[in-house]
Amino acid sequence: MSKIIAIANQKGGVGKSTTSINLSSCLAEKGKKVLVIDIDPQGNTSSGLGIDKNRLENSIYDVLIDEEEITNCIHKDVYENLDVLPANVNLSGAEIELIDLDDRSYVLKNKIDKVRDDYDYIIIDCPPSLSILTVNSLTAADSVLVPIQCEYYALEGISQLIKTINLIKKKLNPELEMEGVVFTMYDSRTNLSAQVIDNVKENLSGYIYETVIPRNVRLAEAPSHGLPINYYDSKSAGAVGYRKLADELITHS
Repeated sequence: MSKIIAIANQKGGVGKSTTSINLSSCLAEKGKKVLVIDIDPQGNTSSGLGIDKNRLENSIYDVLIDEEEITNCIHKDVYENLDVLPANVNLSGAEIELIDLDDRSYVLKNKIDKVRDDYDYIIIDCPPSLSILTVNSLTAADSVLVPIQCEYYALEGISQLIKTINLIKKKLNPELEMEGVVFTMYDSRTNLSAQVIDNVKENLSGYIYETVIPRNVRLAEAPSHGLPINYYDSKSAGAVGYRKLADELITHS
């Protein structure tokens, strides 16, 4: 049975897509069979994995509106052990399409159930908002991994996200757990990054990953080349960080 992890934070620019891309790729590198589901209309995870989101014949949108089977929309072996269910701007329309459905919060879960047994891990990159797409992701997931950037206002929106997680656990998905928090964009040259980590640890209960993802130029460059960091620069600090995160997640799971 696979583990389904939603990567979520309603605040944008925290390294959510970066984490989705590189954690998935590093899990695949370790021999785990991984499916990445991009459910953000911006499609950054799709393009960051080398998929041309503007030329997609089928995407997660077609799956959600029941126009295509999920198996026909998954891009197989984008990298070794790594499959991708991509997204593009068409997904914005799903918000309207799903709103009148009685089971609108369970649409993604019902689709994933058809392929769940094919994977060790399914990683869902959520939009940076508490939309029906995010609700679908959290309803389908076993746990939520929250990237937090090491900058001012790091806790902004986290309390609301935790309230949402607890509400979904109560109303829609009683099995949902908090996978934990991972710090991103850590800059060892500043006191601020260390202060942010201390502040979050004081204010958040639950698992906080020991692995901290550094602010890294190579990590920032990789998406423009459509490559995960372990393929773009295997020895960079970013690659080392995400490999450690993959190891820790496997152990923690």
